[in-house]
Amino acid sequence: MNIGNNGSPGAAKAFGRLLRFHRERAKVSQEALGRETGYSKSQVAMIERGERRPRGNFVDVADELLGAQGALVEVAEEVRASGVAAWFEDYLEEEARAAAIHKYENHVIPGLLQIEPYARAVFGCACPPLDSDEIEAGVTARLARQALFHRKPMPLVSFVLEKAVLTRPLGGPPVLKRNLLHILDIARLRNVEIQVMPEDRRTHAGIDGPFTLLDTAERRSQLVYVEGQGGRYFLSEQPDLGDVFARYGILRAQALTPEDSAELIEEVAREL
Repeated sequence: MNIGNNGSPGAAKAFGRLLRFHRERAKVSQEALGRETGYSKSQVAMIERGERRPRGNFVDVADELLGAQGALVEVAEEVRASGVAAWFEDYLEEEARAAAIHKYENHVIPGLLQIEPYARAVFGCACPPLDSDEIEAGVTARLARQALFHRKPMPLVSFVLEKAVLTRPLGGPPVLKRNLLHILDIARLRNVEIQVMPEDRRTHAGIDGPFTLLDTAERRSQLVYVEGQGGRYFLSEQPDLGDVFARYGILRAQALTPEDSAELIEEVAREL
């Protein structure tokens, strides 16, 4: 899946493998490389595993120290162009070929449903802040992911969104209104269902927070992807896998129907 500016998922891992190759060839330890670049040993290890992007002058210093002759600088351009967080690459590889994608979200409009100015506002909220190039690459990558709605074979896609997602005016009310109208357009696709969770429920199956469910290619297996403040991970083993899929089924039963959800989204948009 190409995601703009010639960047692609897997770039951070490719850079990490190349960095490790040149470091070991030069007989330089992770700790020594960290001292020269201002990184800790554990941070260097994360870059080599593709879990962290190199920042500042890390690439230039490492390339010269390890005698890579520009190879690290060249591959680092691919990492920057991808616009995808290093830790998100594994998920994107699964999403790009999934037969079905189901998502529960309680805080922000999901990336697959975001329009450009809303996505830009979301990236602008990052803490610590992203630089302008990172925001532009991130927005481009996020919008490119949305091509999956129209790919063949068509994936089955569903969302359960808390009403708060529809009323938080990231980017300002006009941007939110445009995004709500875009959500209604996506909801009209034959392979998409969008439901809204009402605010007045006394029982709720999503108390533990947002998650994404994936039926992998040809429905051979299932995955749960969870992302939070401290990290992100896949669930692929029972009983955890079955528990989260069951939880999503309950969420869909507790939410408004797709038809009633569309009416609510239209109502919220009119009031903006």
